[in-house]
Amino acid sequence: MKEEYDLSQGQRGAVIANNGKTRITIWLDDEVLELFRQRAEAEGIGYQTLVNQTLRASLSPQPMIDETVLRRVIREEMQAGKVAA
Repeated sequence: MKEEYDLSQGQRGAVIANNGKTRITIWLDDEVLELFRQRAEAEGIGYQTLVNQTLRASLSPQPMIDETVLRRVIREEMQAGKVAA
């Protein structure tokens, strides 16, 4: 190393600060990855963001939609259909 380099103020550690995310390597089926890319493009977001959202939703303690919500939505839609007819 050249003597003109002054590393006395240098610090060890990550070059890029952690923003609550961790880089990993993961193996996905080509078909799965392609579907995520297509859906993400249709939604106007990145496919990695969509993968993260999907994983979060699958880990949620409550299902995204339960029977009560489904029944309410069906009733509302049926009522709206009667009004339109």
